Amino acid sequence: MNAASPARLAIVVKGWPRLSETFIAQELVALEEAGLDFDVWSLRRPTDVKTHPLHDRLQAPIRYLPEYLRDEPARVARAMGAAAKMPGFDAAAAAFVSDLERDDTANRRRRWGQACVMAHEMPTDVGGIYAHFLHTPSSVARYAAILRGMPWSFSAHAKDIWTSPDWELREKLSAATHGAAFGATCTRFGAQHLQGMADTPGRVNLVYHGLDLSRFPTPPEDALRNADSAFHMMSVGRLVEKKGFDNLIDALALLPDGLDWHWTHIGGGPLDTEMRARADALGLTAQITWRGACDQPEVIKAMRAADLFVLPSRIAEDGDRDGLPNVLMEAASQMLPILSTPVSAIPEFIDNGVHGILSDDAPASLAAAMSQVASDPAGAHELAKAAYTRLNADFLMHPGIAHLTERLNAMLAAAAR
Repeated sequence: MNAASPARLAIVVKGWPRLSETFIAQELVALEEAGLDFDVWSLRRPTDVKTHPLHDRLQAPIRYLPEYLRDEPARVARAMGAAAKMPGFDAAAAAFVSDLERDDTANRRRRWGQACVMAHEMPTDVGGIYAHFLHTPSSVARYAAILRGMPWSFSAHAKDIWTSPDWELREKLSAATHGAAFGATCTRFGAQHLQGMADTPGRVNLVYHGLDLSRFPTPPEDALRNADSAFHMMSVGRLVEKKGFDNLIDALALLPDGLDWHWTHIGGGPLDTEMRARADALGLTAQITWRGACDQPEVIKAMRAADLFVLPSRIAEDGDRDGLPNVLMEAASQMLPILSTPVSAIPEFIDNGVHGILSDDAPASLAAAMSQVASDPAGAHELAKAAYTRLNADFLMHPGIAHLTERLNAMLAAAAR
């Protein structure tokens, strides 16, 4: 690499493009527009039929690693042979073997194979790696970085923090075990947890995703809904345990008979059939619209037609939980009143009774909160205005992108010295 040329970055993601990870697309487009030069390395090929407009704005090359090693045996064999000759092979192999002794799974072995392919195929002008998510993508980034003798960094979010074993988090956060040069995470709640595991707290930075409001229309200026008119609620989120949609469906069945309501759900997920069956068993099918996966313009259009956004997040049995779902900020951008729960970092954006309503996730409590909003449109509108003000004051994208750009450029500059 020419010393006068700035080093490039390799960015590892779980999959590209993915409808459920708009926040990653938003960040990558912003980093590119801020002048960072990078390739995207995806561990999986896309499965979503639709894409967001943001995905089309990204100019960076997309490189797909072998999703399953058995699918591309010649490519993997070539890479492993090349990796064995790299200066960092002994250290990388020792890290992998140490991890494998504690987690001997197909996924762990696949991480090593993908890392070898990445280390072998990365251009020579790449000076560092940045991974989205602290579990599998960061493992691939860490092994590949050790092989190539370069720094790596990460952005952590939710599931990757709360379902990864402590030993793995500590090793990825320690210089002594080839940990990240730095890490970013999108909530204060998550940052404090990871800082407590790091060899030095400064290794982990709080960087809120925030929103780029230039991508969103200004909030609608319609008159307040009449308390006697139909009440339209909506939710956006994958149909998985941590989103709490089973309790929400049960809550809908508890709404007063005199309330003319309708609920729209946007998103796919493994519990789709189960949730539809649950609603049908409760006699709610006629009052629910299941939209499935939608692109962002479709989501925003639905938000502008709704009277309440509901996201009853909870902690799943395996510890998985939301961080600060971007969809709450998207609802606030359209001045749509919000009902959610005080899980994880949601209270970092919403103060109960000020910017929205935070309820416990019991069906009776959710039903009472929905009924409250339905009966008091003026009060709900005041909450929505406060959330919109808070969004603009503290949760815009640009400060976080500026900080992240500075850290990534510093990492690349240090590696080039």
